[in-house]
Parts: sequence; structure tokens; C-alpha cells
Amino acid sequence: MMLRPFWTLCCLVAVDYGALHLLGRVLTHFLPVSLPLAWVMGLARMTVLTLGAQVVSSRPGLPPWLHGKPLLLSCIVLSLLVPSCVTLTALPFPQTSAEILHSWCHGHLFCCSYLVTLTSAVIWHQLFLPSDEEEEEEEESGSSASIWRLLALLRAYGGRFLLVALFLVLSSWGEMALPTYTGQMTDWIQSKEDPSIFWSTITVMSLITLSSAVTEFICDIIFNVTMSLVHTQTQGQLLHSILRQDIAFFDTVPTGDITSRVTTDTTAMSEALNHNLSILMWYLMRLVFVVVYMVTLSPKLTLFTMLCLFIVTLVPKLSGTFYQDLAVKVQESLSKANQVSLETFSNMKTVRSFANEEGECRRYEAKLQDTYQLNKVEALAYGCTAVANSFSGLALKVAVLYFGGRLVTNGEVSGGALVSFVLYELQFTSAVEALLHSYPDVRKAVGSSEKVFEYMDRTPQKPPPGVLTPSNLQGSIEFRNVTFSYPKRPDTPVLQDVSFTLRPGQVTALVGPCDAGKSTVVNLLLKFYQPQSGEILLDGKPLSDYGNQYYRRMVSVVSQEPILSARSLKDNISYGLGEVSLTSVQSAASVANADDFISEKPSGYQTGAGQKGELLSGGQKQRVALARALLRDPKILILDDATSSLDTDTELKIQSMVYDGARQRTVLLISHRMYMVEKADQILVLEGGQIKESGKHEQLLAQEGSYWRLCNKQLSSFQRRNGEHDL
Repeated sequence: MMLRPFWTLCCLVAVDYGALHLLGRVLTHFLPVSLPLAWVMGLARMTVLTLGAQVVSSRPGLPPWLHGKPLLLSCIVLSLLVPSCVTLTALPFPQTSAEILHSWCHGHLFCCSYLVTLTSAVIWHQLFLPSDEEEEEEEESGSSASIWRLLALLRAYGGRFLLVALFLVLSSWGEMALPTYTGQMTDWIQSKEDPSIFWSTITVMSLITLSSAVTEFICDIIFNVTMSLVHTQTQGQLLHSILRQDIAFFDTVPTGDITSRVTTDTTAMSEALNHNLSILMWYLMRLVFVVVYMVTLSPKLTLFTMLCLFIVTLVPKLSGTFYQDLAVKVQESLSKANQVSLETFSNMKTVRSFANEEGECRRYEAKLQDTYQLNKVEALAYGCTAVANSFSGLALKVAVLYFGGRLVTNGEVSGGALVSFVLYELQFTSAVEALLHSYPDVRKAVGSSEKVFEYMDRTPQKPPPGVLTPSNLQGSIEFRNVTFSYPKRPDTPVLQDVSFTLRPGQVTALVGPCDAGKSTVVNLLLKFYQPQSGEILLDGKPLSDYGNQYYRRMVSVVSQEPILSARSLKDNISYGLGEVSLTSVQSAASVANADDFISEKPSGYQTGAGQKGELLSGGQKQRVALARALLRDPKILILDDATSSLDTDTELKIQSMVYDGARQRTVLLISHRMYMVEKADQILVLEGGQIKESGKHEQLLAQEGSYWRLCNKQLSSFQRRNGEHDL
């Protein structure tokens, strides 16, 4: 069964050979052997082959490059190959054109045309047509990184690259002109007719060499500076795109993976693009000038060189595809290792408290071992690729030299022209080898850039920002039948049909056991997530209708574990507000009961907080975070267990500040200490993602429900601790 497509294809070749002979005999009786005859036979042959291709394409089992449209295109190329060659060689080489016409039906020309067409079809499929796996990946991802996408990053610096191109042309032209003068010197040495030619040639070659070196120097400076700007722009765009993502993105994507994309991947992509793009530009321009000079010296040898070039380009395509896939695996392995190290450093106190330093080291070394195994495969692949590319370049060089020697033997080129052509041929093979070596590295850069462009192109999964910015915001918030599940656990609802109202000028306390959903309420109020059903209203309008910047200024939150950055205490308090006077910062810190301990430090408000505020105690961080929230003078203040690390005296002061200033704003107070919520205007009891009770302190105690049990449990725990203290 597997041999049927092969025999069908053989039958098509046999029919083509027989039809070609028959057409040749019939048409030569009516038309002379000339250029029109070649085109008539070519069109007639194309008709026969296209009909046969329709039959062959219907048979399963053919290779992808001999099926459907590729097969039809191959038949067209095969039919018009000889007429095109006859037309191109008719004027410059009439004798060669006549030889091709008279050898139309000969077996060697027939086989040669099939060989050229088949090779071209394979190369076209390998170089320009994506594989089935690549097409599936493009369909799944929606967009894929490519060389053209990488080059698109350079559009913003088009003027600079035009200047680079100008100096590149001048430098390449000067460098490639030297072999021509070398050939002229060879002819002078053989003839010795005019001694002045020698000195004039030496002078011209010296001037050309000097100008070529200067222009190359200027071109390198402009190019390297421009590529540094491109790298900086890419990293900035990537970070900007990541910061625009929804919170669910940061919940589902590991931090180490994001860090690896911003640092490792962008650096690898930019370095590979910088180095290999430079090689491609220089050697491609040199190749253009080399081909021009080679055509002027020997068109036949140039055509032979071009055919050899098409054949050897198949090697870097095959190795480049493997390199691209391997680069993705290596980057993913490095990302996993970075995630382990980042997690260890972030939780260093936990690691130290459990004495698990060796365990974390073993876990990190295991990830590095996986990367090492991939690096070994990458090293082996690089060695095989280098050998294959070197062999293909050597084969090209030997073939060109052999054919050139035959032309010299036949007397078709002179001695000086031969020397110039040999030098150009060496330049040609060097350029080809450089391009063959750089192509897999370019594909490797494409593999490294896939995640970079994936993050840059990702659309945040959140509604577009609103435009409402009212000047007289009241601050009334209403949860209306809200149901929500986290993206990591879509089947586990955290809030179920929750409804309540936060009224302006009042303190609403939200209490309940752990994992009841209190922090989820805060996350929804901060617009980190969107509820699956129901809606959240601010002054009667959905939260999504308000502008993000405006809403962030109106809502401030102080969490149980506030995060401070490695900057001064003044900058931490005024974070996100730009330049704020020291007086305003001190006023907010004083209200938050933080001015005392800050003023006692040697540097005062210029004291650094350390990484994540590690130079401050838990209570100090909470007071700094409270000052940061109060400095914005928000309409809505959320305190998520914000006094859990404070001593009793400080906590009572903060409690007094909250209740005394509640008339100016809407306050949501979340606390596990029941005495903090006794004075609240409204107490909501949240259990299992549902509001079980609501009312004031006395009312809820009288009901002897969930709130009563929470108070009794805390009272019993307090009495036990006091008893142990007395003992």
C-alpha cells in the first residue's frame, strides 16, 4: 500500500518523458527550432503535467512537498524551466541557448531539470513553508515570534539604520573592490607593458582600504548604540505590558518565570539579535557586491555557484528548527530554577526556622541538573551543526574551484580574471559559511523571544477602565448578590450570593473565622478581580465605570502584612503620589502614631526601610502603611487586620483615630480582636462565603449565633492565657 504513491509518481515522470519526445517530434515539423518553439513546448508540457498532478494529488501517502499546491507549483516550474533558461541566455550567450534548444529532449537535460526542480521544492518547503506542528502551535497561541517580528522592533530607529546602511554599502564596496585591482596587477605582472599601472593600483588600493576601515568603524558605532537602545526599549515595553496585566495573571504565572522573561530572555534575545543581525548585514552586503563582480568576470561560474548555494542552504534550516525548540526548553528549565531560588530568598526566615537550608539547596541543584542535561544536548547539537555547516561550505568551495579550473583550461577566462574570481570565490564561500553559522543562532533567538512576545501581546483579562471621576464622591459601596471563585480554583466558590452595604460616615466591621472570605472581599473592593456573578456598586454605579487612577486615590487599604519597598520611610509613605512635602508626610505619620519612632531614628524620615521593610518591626510597618493610606485622604478606608502587630496602647490609639475620623469617610474594619469591632456602626459575620448575621454588637450578642460564638471563643482563649500567666 505504501508503494502505490511512489509508482504513481514514477508513472507521471514516464508520461512526461514520453509526452516531451512526442511533442518535440510533432512541433518541429511545423515550427523551426527557436525561442517560440521552446515556449510552445513548455506550455504544452505544463498542460500534461498539471493534469497528471491532479491525479497524483488524490493519492494518499505523498511527502508534504509533493502534495497539493506544492506539486502543482513544481510542475509549473518544471515546464517553464528550460524556456526561461533559453530566454535568459539568448542574448548574452547565443551559442549556449542554441545548445539547450537542441538538447531539449535529451535524457541528461531531462534529468537535470527534474533534479533542479525537486531540490528547489524541498528547499522551498524547508525554508518558507511551516510544518504541521508549527501551524498547530500558531493556531493555539494566536501569534508566534518570528524573525520579522524581531526586526519590527527596529522600526523606531529607521533613520539610524538608513545611516548604517549607507556606511555599510561604502565599506563593503571598498572591501570587495580590492580583488579587481589584484587581478589588474596580475595582468600587469604578466605583460609588463606600463610600469605606472603598478604604482597607481597600489595607491588606489591603499586609499580604498583606509576609507573602508573608517566607514566600517563609524557604522559599527552607530549600529551598536542603536541596538542598545532597542534592548532598553524592549525591556521597557515588556515590563509595561506585564504591569498592565490582571492580578489573576500573577496568581497563575510563577514570579520566577516572569523575572526570567524580563531579564534572561530579553538579554539573550537582544544579544543574539545584535550579534547575528550584524553578521547578516555585513556578509549579505558583501555577498551582493561579490556576486556583481563575479558576474562581470564569469557568468557561467557565477550561475554554477548560485545553484550550489541553494543546495547547501538546506542544512541550517534543519539544524535551526531543532535549535529553536531546544532553546525554549532551556529557557523554561532556567525559569524553574530561578523560581526555586526566588522562593527560597523570599521565605528565608521560614527556611532558617525549619533548618531546611540543605533541602532547598538540593531542590535547587535538582533543577540545575535538569538544565545541565539540556545544555549537554545543546552542546552536542551545536557540534553537529558546526560540522554539517563546515562540510557544506567546504563542498561548495571545492565544487566552485573545480568548475572554475575547467573554465580556465578551456581558455574562457584570463589569468588576471582568474585570480580576481578566485579571490571573490573565497570571499563568497566565507560569506556563505558565516550566513550558514548565523542562521541557527537567529532561530535560537526566535525561540528565546517566544515568551517575551507572548507577554507583550497578552491582553489583560479585565474590563476596560472607566471614565467616571466625580468630584463629590459619597463613598457608598454595595455588594449585590456577589459570587466569586479564584482563577486557580474556579470550581470552589469563595463568596456565594453575598450582599451588604458600606455606608458613608460609618464603620462597618467584617468578622468571621479564617478562610471565610474576608480578604476576598478586600480583593474585590480593590478591583483585583471581577465577580463571576452579581455586581459591586459605588454610589449606585459599577466599579468598572470609574477611572482606575481616580479609584485608587479614593480607596486605600492597610493589610495585616503590609509590603514596603527598599526606599526611605518618607518615600514609602508618599508612594505613588509623586513629590509630597515633608510636612504632609509628618502629619499623616502623626495621625497613624508613627511619627514618634520615625523621629527617633538617626536619619529620621530619610531612614531606609530595607527590602520589603525588613529593617522595621511588624508594628512599625503597619503604622507606616497606615500613614501611607491616610496621606491620600481616601473616601474609603479598608483596614484588613491592620493592628494585629501593635501593642495594646498603640492599638487603642489607632482604634480611637479610626472611629473619630470615620465621619469623614467609609471605613471597612476587618479584625480578629472582637474588642476592636464593638463600637462599629455595623458588624457583618461572614462564614463559608456567606453573610450569616449583621447588626450591632449588642444585637448580635443577644442572638447567640455565630458572632456570640466568636466572642466566647476569643474570651475563653484570653482567660486561658491569663491563667497560664498567673501560674
